[in-house]
Amino acid sequence: MTSRDRLIAALNHQQPDRVCVDFGGTWISGIHTSIVHQLKQRLVGQAATPARVHEPYQMLAEVDPELQRALAVDVIGIWPRKNIFGYEASGWKPFTLFDGTPCLVPGDFNVTPAADGGWLMYPEGDLTAPPSAHMPKGGYFFDTLIRQEPIDDDNLDPADNLEEFGFFTAADIAYYQKQVDWLDRNDTGMGVVLLAPGTAFGDIALVPAPFLKHPKGIRDISEWYMTTAARPDYVHAIFEKQCEYALHNMAILMEMFGDRVQAVVTTGTDFGTQNSLFISIPSYRDLFKPYHKQLNDLIHRKSNWKTFIHSCGAVAPLIPEFIEAGFDILNPVQCSACGMDPVELKREFGNDITFWGGCVNTQHTMYQTPEAVYREVRERIDIFNRDGGFVCNAVHNVQGNSPIENVLAMFKAIRDSYQ
Repeated sequence: MTSRDRLIAALNHQQPDRVCVDFGGTWISGIHTSIVHQLKQRLVGQAATPARVHEPYQMLAEVDPELQRALAVDVIGIWPRKNIFGYEASGWKPFTLFDGTPCLVPGDFNVTPAADGGWLMYPEGDLTAPPSAHMPKGGYFFDTLIRQEPIDDDNLDPADNLEEFGFFTAADIAYYQKQVDWLDRNDTGMGVVLLAPGTAFGDIALVPAPFLKHPKGIRDISEWYMTTAARPDYVHAIFEKQCEYALHNMAILMEMFGDRVQAVVTTGTDFGTQNSLFISIPSYRDLFKPYHKQLNDLIHRKSNWKTFIHSCGAVAPLIPEFIEAGFDILNPVQCSACGMDPVELKREFGNDITFWGGCVNTQHTMYQTPEAVYREVRERIDIFNRDGGFVCNAVHNVQGNSPIENVLAMFKAIRDSYQ
């Protein structure tokens, strides 16, 4: 099988020739820059090109072709034109992380010193705007800064929370055409996942709008969560207009990419904590499911793409709702969360949804021993990869302070599962 064949088989719940692997294809199946650098040094050699930080919020680096080959990765991603800070991954320049890792960052990656010795990041890289994110000294990723204006309930306008959404511009179309042309020129045989812009309803990483210089509306995370219960009409007004934009733009993307793409990430809205849901099932049905279903129905009607939902936490009670809403793929499969036992998940839902992730616990096991990592990865592949329906990835991104020997043990376990 080619990598593309392998991904298609996995998504169609057919047994592939070996487990399908994704590291670096999405912003929730990636690898921190510090680890990418170390992997390149170990597996590619000292002459390897520097790691490029293409997702600066979580400081994820590109898993480039030379590292893809070394890791036997099967999936590449088509990313949005701009990142969460509102600038493009271009104009690369050298940078050094707190742990001493050398890398390349986009030209508009501009930081200034914070009072605690950390870094402040700016929307669109504009140093004249208020900072929108902060990385503490010695940290590995940025945290969003809340820039909430005082809320006047009598004058709340849903349009203020829609400033970041809209129909594709000419620049957007030109960007995606370049991606189509690249895929046509470089038929690598890889599986392709598209990261759709503007389709995540109420994603808490996006609500504070770190890409906007002066965000309006409800931008405080706590206030947003309360708003879903206290101001549901306001939330519906936002989601209805956002959905209109999303349906329009998705139709364009499907027309442009066609069968070059096999899966599409539409949402990263988290619905679970470590121990439970933090939204009731009736609330999901009322607030989110109608919009998820509209978008998934369009995608399934107009393409062969499989739809991908990311939600951390103990979401097992919501999986039937996700399936009914039309999702084909669940990520990151947080098996350590309450009710997320891998054997139970595979037995209950393995015929209806593809599990994309779950091969190792990046909160705990990844910080134990190489033997513990190896054992867990082999066990998870044995469980999830039976009869297809599995794309192998860690539980969320591989973090920058993960012991490199443990990361190598993860990849050894993946390789040994099919050799």
